[in-house]
Amino acid sequence: MNNIILNNDVEIPSRGFGVFQISDLNECESSVLNALKVGYRLLDTAAAYGNEQAVGNAIERSGIPREDIFISSKVWIQDASYDKTMKSFQKTLDNLQTDYLDLYLIHMPYGDYHGSWRAMEELYKSGKIKSIGVCNFEANRLVDLILTHNIIPAINQVEMHPFWQEKKLRSVMKHYGITTMAWAPFAEGQQGIFSNSILSAIGERYTKTPAQVILRWLYQSNVVAIPKSVHLERMQQNFDIDNFELSDTDMIQIENMDQNKPLILNIHDINEVYRLHGITFEQ
Repeated sequence: MNNIILNNDVEIPSRGFGVFQISDLNECESSVLNALKVGYRLLDTAAAYGNEQAVGNAIERSGIPREDIFISSKVWIQDASYDKTMKSFQKTLDNLQTDYLDLYLIHMPYGDYHGSWRAMEELYKSGKIKSIGVCNFEANRLVDLILTHNIIPAINQVEMHPFWQEKKLRSVMKHYGITTMAWAPFAEGQQGIFSNSILSAIGERYTKTPAQVILRWLYQSNVVAIPKSVHLERMQQNFDIDNFELSDTDMIQIENMDQNKPLILNIHDINEVYRLHGITFEQ
């Protein structure tokens, strides 16, 4: 597994393990521990997931040196602003039982995210965070953030899968050297993605599953993927994508599957703005 070099020369594993919607803390801890045993070294969590502590417990139990694990977390809308982000970040460190993060992200482009970015720039300069970035930022807000501050985000974590490939956004990100991290790389199972005829046919040529084909497509597209699973066998399958390579024809076939619209999160929908602003939690 090759690493990807970010625009600040920090290296990030090309595939990771996500823990979104693993709300049972015991299950989350055991899942992360299994993922680490499989070989994952990038773990992606968030304050809003409510499971940072379980991730931290798993890392502690694993016995793997902290410097060998790349930990990513996020600040939620309720903590957008300079002061609130500083407090939320410290709570995240406490939960994860670490004194620094490899990557810290603004979770949503809502609220006082400019204040959050100022705090994150300061934490980055102090060495508390190795890289800073954003999630779910479309091109207009991403460029606004870049033009308003001093540090260009290293990563933009967005919904990305064969049905929604964010081609225009990724073109802007490429201009600024921003790496794409794909959440929901399997589209949360929508539209029969695991039995899709195109992905299945490609997989048959390499004796691989549609899920493995998707992850290989992302890898060859220089996109970091963070699939989630609580099943050990699927974790192993998702990790096992180094022993085959998609052809140019395969890549074009998958690129042509793009429906040019999100399936899970429409960041422009006013109802989503209301819904997301209404989500609060105790960290």
